[in-house]
Amino acid sequence: MTSARFVHDLQATHSCGTLRRSHEGTTVVLMGFVQRARNLGGCVFIDLRDRHGITQVRIDPALDATLALNAQRLRAEFVVAIEGVVAHRGAKNENRRMPTGEVEVHAGRLEVLSESATPPFLIQDDSDAGEELRLRYRYLDLRRPRLSRNMALRSKVNQITRNYFYEHDFLEIETPILTKATPEGARDYLVASRVHPCHFYALPQSPQTFKQLLMLSGMQRYFQIARCFRDEDLRADRQPEFTQIDVEMSFVSAAEIQRTIEGLLAAVFREVLGEDLTLPFPRIAYDEAIARFGSDRPDLRFGMELFFATEAVSGSEFRAFADTITGGGVVKGIVAPGCASWSRRQVETLSAEAAIFGAKGVLSAKVESDLTLKGAFVKHLTAEQATELCSTAGAAPGDLILLVAGDATTVNAALGHLRLHLAKMLDLIPKNQWAFAWVVDFPAFEWDPGEERFVALHHPFTSPHPDDVHLLATDPGAMRAEAYDVVLNGLELGGGSIRIHDSELQRKVFEILGLGNDQVEQKFGFLLEALRYGAPPHGGIALGLDRLMMLLTGSESIRDVIAFPKTTRAACLMSGAPSRAEAIQLKELRLKLEPHEET
Repeated sequence: MTSARFVHDLQATHSCGTLRRSHEGTTVVLMGFVQRARNLGGCVFIDLRDRHGITQVRIDPALDATLALNAQRLRAEFVVAIEGVVAHRGAKNENRRMPTGEVEVHAGRLEVLSESATPPFLIQDDSDAGEELRLRYRYLDLRRPRLSRNMALRSKVNQITRNYFYEHDFLEIETPILTKATPEGARDYLVASRVHPCHFYALPQSPQTFKQLLMLSGMQRYFQIARCFRDEDLRADRQPEFTQIDVEMSFVSAAEIQRTIEGLLAAVFREVLGEDLTLPFPRIAYDEAIARFGSDRPDLRFGMELFFATEAVSGSEFRAFADTITGGGVVKGIVAPGCASWSRRQVETLSAEAAIFGAKGVLSAKVESDLTLKGAFVKHLTAEQATELCSTAGAAPGDLILLVAGDATTVNAALGHLRLHLAKMLDLIPKNQWAFAWVVDFPAFEWDPGEERFVALHHPFTSPHPDDVHLLATDPGAMRAEAYDVVLNGLELGGGSIRIHDSELQRKVFEILGLGNDQVEQKFGFLLEALRYGAPPHGGIALGLDRLMMLLTGSESIRDVIAFPKTTRAACLMSGAPSRAEAIQLKELRLKLEPHEET
């Protein structure tokens, strides 16, 4: 049993990370966790930790033998309160690696507030514990300084975000968590209703329809740090529940929304990292991004852009080229700088990478000192074709030209992946550099061959580009949308669009997407009705807060910036969620489950 009498008598005067030489001689009260305790020649030294840092505490038996004797039972992660006087450690004993390393606290009073069992892993940043163990004991993992700093930084970004939008006349409005299922491109999490038997709520994939209705309500400028839910396959940068900075504005153009978000990001990077971003961010059309980088979220920190080789090799008898070009495909490539010495096996590994995206292989040609090419396919080119290929590629002696042939979609995806793969392998990506861009002019729709219908590339509420509205009736697949994504270092940070504010145009878009009148009325009847009562032109965006925090902290996974994340199987190892429902709960909800074997 331990006592907490101390906290009734005294409160902490300082955090464990704030004491400096200027506090020498001051009586202080500290409370926190024991990082470690050491008994050196009778003196007990404690590294006392809270989320602000660590302070060394000294308990000297010459001053208080009883106190020193009691201190010898302290172990890692005991929670203690200490009262003492700040003293200089002495020049020989200073620890320059710690902000508090010039001083220590000479304790005159100590109380154990809570004892701790032996932790399953060391509470320190260089712990070698596996992720599953750390997620099982997440409350211990969060005591590690790095994760603790991540949580503090996330809180600061939330504060900066709120302050920025308050200063720009936005209202913070909460939208429902229990709502109606809508097609957003992923599965909904469903919540059974006891009051309405056999009916279900859906957890929102985004507040999309509600923030549009807020614009129809005259709120004009809305933001929310919103919780969202998607039942989809997970990756390092995805979770089943996530947080986004959600924004909607009335009477605006896409350019104004983009300026607003640039201002927010500039404020965040300035206050968090001390970085002054260059505004405005560059704009890149979707088609250009795909053509140059093979991706609609290009990493602009390095070059190695894709180039068209179709014209250079046109007329070649090499079958891979001839069949591709005859069939309406393309030949494109990238240059791997300084890689002409690569072996055949090394090049074959690139073919395996490209095959992930459907490419049949990667063709290579080494650039010799006289700018001639050497490679298996080169003998099928004329000297003029080889020269043109080298020139088109912009290759230099010692480089390796890599070509992929096939349909444009496959070629761009494969080369886009190879571009990133090679850049990481060759260490071509600059550190501590922030490359923002807006990708604009997205296609409005894409054809889904499986469902044999068009689907919205963003979502069905995105407005057609003003110059392309006429294509709705004739060629919707060629129509652009007033949609835009903000990209940072090759990751999509957020996406948005100008919305449809005309009910008839919205109905037409639903029709193109293959939704029947009954489906439209059932899912979106309330929105279409609302649009009939005077809808201001409006648009917005949503930024992924978790992904932004991952970049700001240099983390490899968003799990490192979320307090209690799920695993890649959408499970919480700490609490055991998801879990089976009790029989009485299912009975109240009038649900019956089919037998299912655990996997």
